[in-house]
This record gives sequence, structure tokens and C-alpha cells, in this order.
Amino acid sequence: MSTPRGVTVLIHRDGDLDSRSFRVPLWAARTALLALAAVCVIAIVVGVLYAPIVRTAATVPGLKRRITHLEAENAQVQELARSLSAAQERYDQIRGMLGGDIMPAVPDEQADRLPVALPIQALPPMAAARYESGPSIPSHWPLDDRGVVTRGQVSPGVQDETHPGIDIAVPTGTPIRAAGGGVIRETGEDPEYGRFVVLDHPDGYQSLYGHASRLLVAVGANVSAGEVIALSGSTGRSTGPHLHFEIRVGGRAVDPRTVVKEE
Repeated sequence: MSTPRGVTVLIHRDGDLDSRSFRVPLWAARTALLALAAVCVIAIVVGVLYAPIVRTAATVPGLKRRITHLEAENAQVQELARSLSAAQERYDQIRGMLGGDIMPAVPDEQADRLPVALPIQALPPMAAARYESGPSIPSHWPLDDRGVVTRGQVSPGVQDETHPGIDIAVPTGTPIRAAGGGVIRETGEDPEYGRFVVLDHPDGYQSLYGHASRLLVAVGANVSAGEVIALSGSTGRSTGPHLHFEIRVGGRAVDPRTVVKEE
């Protein structure tokens, strides 16, 4: 009768003279190897599936600390908002006590159509009027402030780019006054001039006021010399707040400083 095939396992300890041997049937050895391989595969699958969960769980404490920090910051923002609201209420109360609500704020969508009351400077007793009444040629400086002329008139062909008027640097919101009495010919917004006003004056004169932040007149309106028609700004092709002031005679631009006799 033949001996069943098997696997002999030999164990020999260092320093011992004898060795121990164990004989394991081949089917048992194969079963053990298969079981070990199955355990290894299961361990790998578990590691692949649960590794992201373990990593996510590890970030939970940090996320909790971050949420706590954000909640504290949100509480500070809400406290600041309450303080700002209270300050605004106090400001409105003080403004109402001082009469600041007599002239309500102009809505943004109507800012270019509604006139805005501006301070009126009274003349000393017996002083001559600064502006004449009725239609007149544009002979007055269009600003209460002298301003700074940052660019003069450049005639066609003198330089690469013509400049048919003068630029006067003034802060945004400075009242722009009609240089003479006349009729509003055109208002609007242009890529070059920004918000602008054009006036027709007697004897073929026209005056143009550009780069305004707000227009206070409408087409067809009669304005007197010195009347506020717009507020200065930096609209259109502009690098800073200023007034572009032009005077035309018979459709041809002339240097405003040859017509305006005051500055």
C-alpha cells in the first residue's frame, strides 16, 4: 500500500542536536495556503475600501475646530453689523434734528434727470451782479474754483491727437456753471466726453462741458449764465476728475481762454 503524499515540516532550533519534523498531508497544506491567501486578499480589500473612511475620520477633529472658529468670527460680524446699524440710526436721528432731510437723496436711476439744490453764495450789499441775465456768449469761467488747467487746446495737425478744448482739474462733485446764457442743445453720454452738456448761445456760439458725474439739466431748457448745469467727475475717457470745457463759434472750436475773460 502506497504512502499518501504529504509535506514534511522540519524544525531545528539553533544549538540543538535533534530536529523535529511534522508531516502534513498535502491536502491540508494546500488548504492552509488557500486560507492564508484568502485572508491576505480580504485584508487588502478591507484596506482599500476603508482607508478613505479612516482618513476622513482623522480630519473630523480639525473640521470641528474650524467650524468653532468660523462660528466665533460670524458672531463678531453680527455684533459689528448691529453696532453699525445702531450708529446709522443715531446718524439719521441727528441728521433729522439738523434738517438734513429737507432735500431727500436722489435715487440712482433718476440722478441724471432731477436737479439737486446747491449752496447759493450771497453777494455783498451794493455789489454788482456777477452774471448777466438772458442769452449771452460764454464769457464766464465755468467753475467757482479756479482749478488747474492740465491740458490746453491742440489744433488739428499740430500733434497726433487733437484736443478742441481745455481740461480743468477739480474734485468730483464740483458745480459746473453755464459760461453764458442759452438753451440746452444736447445732453448724454459719450465714450470720449463721458456725461456731457452742450449749450447754444447767441451769435453762433456753443459751449460744451464734459466728463461730468451728474447732469442737472434737460434738452430744451433755458439756462442763465452761472446756473449750475452739472457736477464734475471722471466719466468717459478720463484718467482723473476734471472738466473738459469747449467753446465753438460757427461749429469751429476756439481756445476758451480767448473768449472767457475771467478765471
